[in-house]
Amino acid sequence: MKNVLVTGGAGFIGSNFVRYLLRVEPQIQIINLDALTYAGSLENLKDLPDPQRHIFVQGDICDRALVDRLLAEHHIDTIVHFAAETHVDRSILGPEQFIRTNVMGTFTLLEAARQYWLAEKMPHGDANQVRFHHVSTDEVYGALGPNDPPFSETTPYDPRSPYAASKASSDHLVRAYGHTYGLPYTISNCSNNYGPYQFPEKLIPLIILNALQGRPLPVYGDGQQIRDWLYVEDHCEAIWLVLRKGRAGESYNIGGGNQPPNLQVVQEICEILDELDPESPHTPHSHLIQYVADRPGHDRRYAINAAKVEQELGWRPRQSLSTGLANTVKWYLDNPAWVEAIRKQQEYQGWLAKNYDARQELAKREERK
Repeated sequence: MKNVLVTGGAGFIGSNFVRYLLRVEPQIQIINLDALTYAGSLENLKDLPDPQRHIFVQGDICDRALVDRLLAEHHIDTIVHFAAETHVDRSILGPEQFIRTNVMGTFTLLEAARQYWLAEKMPHGDANQVRFHHVSTDEVYGALGPNDPPFSETTPYDPRSPYAASKASSDHLVRAYGHTYGLPYTISNCSNNYGPYQFPEKLIPLIILNALQGRPLPVYGDGQQIRDWLYVEDHCEAIWLVLRKGRAGESYNIGGGNQPPNLQVVQEICEILDELDPESPHTPHSHLIQYVADRPGHDRRYAINAAKVEQELGWRPRQSLSTGLANTVKWYLDNPAWVEAIRKQQEYQGWLAKNYDARQELAKREERK
């Protein structure tokens, strides 16, 4: 890797990856392409390590002319594709944007890479030393029953939401470009990420920020949905290893190695806040837990078998869920300026009202029956 195009690098996982790569790879240049939609923010890119090796470009991955120009101007040899719409709830309420960004955006990047790396034979580099890495999700595999084995790289795809279907489509496109055109690619399918800079529409930051304000902590249904939780820096390290040592044309599942029910995660966050902020007027924070109406088609259980990436590349997560959650809660407590900037977003406040307030009212009506 010399010149790396990171798409979605102002978002949660993308910005963490930019920080990680600048820290561990002193010779590379990063071109960061992000549309700065609601989940991407320049706040996530403040105080970067070695910022002179980072160039930010605001733009849309569906803009073919822009992508072509960036590949040629910066002699891009590696694309790490994070840019995506990612929230299942949002995909249920408005699926069209997920198809545009996740499917058509990935297609645009693949076509641009094919043209620059293969058709033009990389006039400023070696076409055999390039890599398109696509960051995907475990949700493409569908849902697991209580006794089903964890998802592996050979698990058949069975997406259950518009979000999962759009990511499955993009995975298939990447593989097709590898098979048909010989485009060197790798894919990683990760479990639920958490950690610093995560937009608070997702469970863990939502619970942390609501608890700090004394707001209700919404738990879908009975709270027994099971996810595999992956600390974001562990994920970044795994992607870096796949880029350096992974075999072209292969997929790698990346998981955190733990599958607690969502309610347990919420309760653990409450306990961490009680310990770190004992003077809070909302202690014990578990009193704020409120069950709300479940979302349509809510998958009951995910679990990842990460044996392949461990055996081939020597990767294992460094953080347990307990240490990762403690780090995450502390980060949100230590970064009030970032939190305040996000809270001021009208889109964020509107989303809370649209999604969670309606579910709370529905749950209350069900209780009164």
